[in-house]
Amino acid sequence: MHFFRKGWRARVMIVLAIIGPGFITASVDNDAGGIWTYSIAGAQFGYSLLWTMIPITIALVVVQEMSARMGAVTGKGLSDLIREEFGFRVTFLLMAALVVLNLTNVVAEFAGVASSLELFGASRYVVVPAAALLVWVMVVKGTYQSLEKVFLAASAFYLCYIVAGLLAHPDWKTAALSTISRPKEIGMRNYGYVSMVIALVGTTIAPWMQFYLQASIVEKGITARQYRASRWDVILGCIFTDVVAWFIIVACAATLFASGHHEVTDAADAAQALRPLAGEYAYLLFAAGLFNASIFAASILPISTAYAVCEGLGFESGLDKKFHEAPVFYWLYTLIIVIGAGVLLVPRLPLVYVSVLSQVFNGIVLPFVLIFMLMLTNDRELMGDHVNSRTFNVIAWITVVVMIVLTILMVLTQR
Repeated sequence: MHFFRKGWRARVMIVLAIIGPGFITASVDNDAGGIWTYSIAGAQFGYSLLWTMIPITIALVVVQEMSARMGAVTGKGLSDLIREEFGFRVTFLLMAALVVLNLTNVVAEFAGVASSLELFGASRYVVVPAAALLVWVMVVKGTYQSLEKVFLAASAFYLCYIVAGLLAHPDWKTAALSTISRPKEIGMRNYGYVSMVIALVGTTIAPWMQFYLQASIVEKGITARQYRASRWDVILGCIFTDVVAWFIIVACAATLFASGHHEVTDAADAAQALRPLAGEYAYLLFAAGLFNASIFAASILPISTAYAVCEGLGFESGLDKKFHEAPVFYWLYTLIIVIGAGVLLVPRLPLVYVSVLSQVFNGIVLPFVLIFMLMLTNDRELMGDHVNSRTFNVIAWITVVVMIVLTILMVLTQR
């Protein structure tokens, strides 16, 4: 009996030691753009998009697990492997697209910072530069271990949205039925509905996540021997992030959609609209969650971009390196923050349009990243006995095909 207790404790300690990359990557996916997307999904379409959460979660688990497994087995980042296997030109084009895409996402994060604090009377011209300086100092002066602790604490703050969803007093029966079956009232020929499905997938399984997760696995030193424990980090993170997303949609469906408030200009507007409908506590929790998510993602997204570009182009990278040891990594990180925050200071910029468009673009670009990942994770010379199972291949390829078909449907239904 003592032996089994000792074995159980040992397994728990291993999981606790390895937890971090998967949970953080999945959690930061509920960023300002994600919160806005989930809010507008609930406000415009009620409970009718909840059916997407189960297949999206399954696909997210598969894709994230592939990234973690590649990092643990090869000891290399995703862009590094793409460069080695497919050449510099392909890698350069992919990195250029990723930088542009991630810049729009970073702008959305600082828009979330501004919006959340403007609810309390703070000026964006003060809070955005201050937030940019905060995340820059935190990353440049910190180490991977210290930042991981901060990011894990920030992940726990997403519980605010679960509480806000409970305070909204939704129709639990309708929400449950809508989660396990697709409502028929809105068809897939509706442009707004199709583009929102793409945005939901794009904001939940964003391309940048795969580059960041794999680089984090490598930097943390997780190997193939520790891979099983690392899988639980990934799986739990994916489930947690989509439970939070489900509650955001439900909260907005139960309040905004039910009251006829379908036009939501941004995530802060959703928080403001909740105030008379769900009470002061739900409003404050939603606003606090938005600020936390925005700061969290404004730190991670530039890191992800710097990781991907430096690995792909052969430059030194890593949070445990000093500025002079990885100058390209840190200068790129700095430049992305400066541009992302600087755009917010431009008057009359259509921030909402940029935010939602970035999530749709995430969904459009995702199949290309997945195809590279599938070719790499099925390469027996590279992965050995850790190649994809048939089930993983089927789910991943279905995700690729579905996203391409949805993109075509979106183009065809746009009138």
